[in-house]
Amino acid sequence: MKIISYYVARQHIIMLILSISVISGGNKNTVAGIQKSNSKMIKNTPPFAFDSIKQVKAGELNIGYVSVGPPNGEPVILLHGWPYDIHSYTASAIILAQKGYHVYVPYLRGFGTTSFLSSGTARNGQQVVFALDIIAFMDALNIQRAVIGGFDWGARTANIIAALWPQRCKALVSVSGYLIGSQRMNRAPLEPNNELSWWYQFYFATDRGEKGYSQYTQEFARLIWQTASPRWRFSDSTFAQSAAAFDNPDHVAVVINNYRWRLGLVKGEKQYDSLEAQLALAPVIKVPAVSLEGDANGAPHPEPSAYANKFVSKYVHHTIHGGIGHNLPQEDPLAFANAVIEASNMAQ
Repeated sequence: MKIISYYVARQHIIMLILSISVISGGNKNTVAGIQKSNSKMIKNTPPFAFDSIKQVKAGELNIGYVSVGPPNGEPVILLHGWPYDIHSYTASAIILAQKGYHVYVPYLRGFGTTSFLSSGTARNGQQVVFALDIIAFMDALNIQRAVIGGFDWGARTANIIAALWPQRCKALVSVSGYLIGSQRMNRAPLEPNNELSWWYQFYFATDRGEKGYSQYTQEFARLIWQTASPRWRFSDSTFAQSAAAFDNPDHVAVVINNYRWRLGLVKGEKQYDSLEAQLALAPVIKVPAVSLEGDANGAPHPEPSAYANKFVSKYVHHTIHGGIGHNLPQEDPLAFANAVIEASNMAQ
């Protein structure tokens, strides 16, 4: 295992897309040949969208997703966080597709076009259900094994799959490293400054918080974007593109349940107790892994040294410099794509 810090130049998404032609489709090594640029996004840069959303019935859900890249390419599954959506991966998915990977980016439960198949299904947001959703997604699309990457909720979900179903995860890319938790672990108080950074979790524990998030969902999400990525100058259109995913009728219920479950204010579903018990033991991750951290992440996150020993196979950590915040795949898509390629190569 090694921990290194390095600078990977990022650019405005429009420059990245226009520069795709310089990327060769040969050996699967890290992407090179894209110009350097300023660390801040251009305010008026228009967002790029995926061509079309597909749907597949998987487990409890009808999952909306996009896929890009050659059908026979190595599968890569990229998982977004909250309050974000699949467009965190638009640019990095295109880079990976150009390198020959088949990239899948699903909406998590409660986001975008993903819906519950039954009105009677609990709008559960406990950590393990997201992993089970992705396993069902893989089964539905006949994906036996994939490189799985994510940030925020998506990183936690990827961690869980790598820990509990390593046969389905060829390699892992995780922003902020090891994020598996438990209700027992979350009972321990933190230092005041750390508690302050989790203010929204305590807000969501109240009726006022649930009503407030329901009434001001987009305003709330914008505030999180600004505080979690204080140096990212995203445009209004970029935010609006992702914020549309929060109009999902189950969004508020899933989000509120997620944070209340973390604090032990609501119980998980009984059928998941054994899986959560395994996660409460903080299992090590035995697949090759790359962890990433932005140097300007304003969201709560652990120090890389605190979780390095949780990765017991081939492992490397990269700190991405230049004002990169919490939404690392969208703020520096080139660095994230390079991490996916690196993780895939580590598993060869």
